Amino acid sequence: MTITATHGGAAVPTAAEIEAGIQARMRRRRLLVITLRIAILVVALGGWEISTRAGWVDPFFFAMPSGIADQIWTWITEGTSQGPLWYEILVTLEETTMGFAIGVAGGVACGILLGRNKLLADVFSIYIKIANSVPRVVLGSIFIIALGLGMPSKVALAVVMVFFVVFANAFQGVREADRAMIANAQILGASSFQITRSVVIPSAMSWILASLHVSFGFALVGAVVGEFLGARHGVGLLIATAQGAFNANGVFAAMIILAVLALGVEYLITIVENRLVKWRPAPFNEHA
Repeated sequence: MTITATHGGAAVPTAAEIEAGIQARMRRRRLLVITLRIAILVVALGGWEISTRAGWVDPFFFAMPSGIADQIWTWITEGTSQGPLWYEILVTLEETTMGFAIGVAGGVACGILLGRNKLLADVFSIYIKIANSVPRVVLGSIFIIALGLGMPSKVALAVVMVFFVVFANAFQGVREADRAMIANAQILGASSFQITRSVVIPSAMSWILASLHVSFGFALVGAVVGEFLGARHGVGLLIATAQGAFNANGVFAAMIILAVLALGVEYLITIVENRLVKWRPAPFNEHA
């Protein structure tokens, strides 16, 4: 039974009623966001389709939504020129995942190591800046020459794309660790390894997890660019083949497939992040 308190003759809502009201507002806001997203998508695709059918936009160069949908359906039912669509997606996803995992592991390890050791940071900072300034397309060509057209060259390029993003965030997260907590741990006799494990890494976790949302997209770009430069299979090769045949529908169809993959993995990363940092307070506008 819910008991409503009164104050000056006016009913004062209970905590349960306030929470129910907040939940109701959040549901309405989520519904509004979903509705607006769908409306924008429908307007954009509808305007694009109408423009191409009316002759305002040349579908030969800019494709059309119905043609893109037909291309994806053809790939699903009949396969691509390289093989089944699911296999091309699997190859790209495998290259991306491997590059992402290796790049994240290396970036986190180097970021924490250099963040905790000022001498190493001062020595290697110039080399990291030089390596980060090299255009990725050039590195992709080098990797293909050195590692061939197979998976290793795509994974190597994905690793390079991911490493510097994660490294920068991990390094900054370590540098932003609470100095008072580190000092207290030192007073209590904690070793450098214990401080890093129990204080520094948890403090940098938000920075590291934030970089994962961006870095997977970079890993996907690295794998696709590598496939575009030279490969036997993969979504990037589908784009290169469609471009060579002046098939704009094929190019856009491959882009949509990549976008769906990226959004799916982004959703999974968000779930993992929410589980790892349950202590983190809700955003300021969470209940807006």
